Amino acid sequence: MSRLRGLDLARYLAFVGMVIVNFKIVMGVQNADGFAARFSQMLEGRAAATFVVLAGVGLGLAAARSDFGSTMSVTLRRAAFLLVIGLLNSLIFEADILHYYAFYFLFGVLLLPLNTRLLIAVIIALNLMFVLMILTLDFSAEWNWVTFAYTGFWTPAGFVKNLFFNGWHPVIPWLSFLLVGIVVSRLALGEGRVQRRLVFAGAVMWALAEGVSLILMPFAVAIDVELADLVGTAPVPPMPQYIAAGTGFALVVTGLCLLVADSMDRVDVLGLVTPAGRQTLTLYIAHIMIGMGVLEALGRLGGQSAQQALVAALLFSFAATLYAWIWARVFKRGPIEAAMRRLAG
Repeated sequence: MSRLRGLDLARYLAFVGMVIVNFKIVMGVQNADGFAARFSQMLEGRAAATFVVLAGVGLGLAAARSDFGSTMSVTLRRAAFLLVIGLLNSLIFEADILHYYAFYFLFGVLLLPLNTRLLIAVIIALNLMFVLMILTLDFSAEWNWVTFAYTGFWTPAGFVKNLFFNGWHPVIPWLSFLLVGIVVSRLALGEGRVQRRLVFAGAVMWALAEGVSLILMPFAVAIDVELADLVGTAPVPPMPQYIAAGTGFALVVTGLCLLVADSMDRVDVLGLVTPAGRQTLTLYIAHIMIGMGVLEALGRLGGQSAQQALVAALLFSFAATLYAWIWARVFKRGPIEAAMRRLAG
C-alpha cells in the first residue's frame, strides 16, 4: 500500500508541475529571469514526462495482476475513452495530452509481452527514428510559432503528422516514456535499495543529458542557430537529450516519492495529497475548464509575469488538493475516473 501511495504522491507532484507549466503558457509569460521563471522552465516537458512514465508503471502493474487478454481489453477501451475526451479538450486547449495518451496506451499494451531488453531496444529505436524524421521532414510545417496554432490538426493527414511527429507530445518519441514506466514496474519497487537506485540512475541520466547539451550548444549555435534546437533539452522538438533528461527527472521524482512514502504515511501527510494523485484525470480537465476559465474571466491570459503565473498555479493546485480530499471522503474515485471505469472497465 505504501508503494502505491508513493506513486500517488508522484502523480500529484507531476500534476502540480503540469499546472505550473500550462499556466505559464496561457498567461503569456515571456521573461525568463528570476526564480519563478527558471523553476517553471525546469518543469517544462519534465512534469508531463513524469506523468507518462507513471502511466507506464500503472499499466505494467495492472498487467502483473491479470492476464494479458484482460489487460488489453480494458486498456483499449480506456484508450478509446481518453481519445474522445482528449479531442473534445483539444477544442479548448490545443496543447492537450490526453488524445496522445490514448495512442501511448494502444502501442504500450501491444508491446507489454516483450521482455525488458526488447523494450529498451524499442525505446532506443523510437529516438533514432525521430532523429531521422527531423532530419528529413520539416518539423515547423503547419506551425505558427507566434500563436502556437497548428494548421490542419482536424484533417486526417494533419492529425497523423501531429500525432506521430510534430505535435506537442508526438508518439515518436514520447512513447519512450510509457515504455520506461513499464520497465520500472518490473522492478521490486517496494525495496529501499531499488528506490535509491532509481533516484541515483535518474539523477545521473538527467545531469548527463543537461551537461552534454550545455557542452554542445555553443558549437551548434556557431554553426547554425537552428541547430541549437537539435542538441537542446527543450521538449519541442523532443530530441534524445530531452527524452534522457525527462526520463531522468521522472525516475528521480518516482524514486524519491517511493522512498518517503513510508515515513509520510506514519504521520498521515500522504492522506492530504494522495486523493488528488488518484484524481489527476479529473483535475487535469479542471485546470483547463475551471482554472484557465477563471484566468480568462479575470483578464489574466497574456502579458503576465512568471511570479503571477506561479502564484496562480499554486493557488489552483491548493484548491484542487482541498477539493480532492473532500471528494474522497464521500466517493472512492474522481468523477471522470468513475465515468471511465463505468464505460471502459
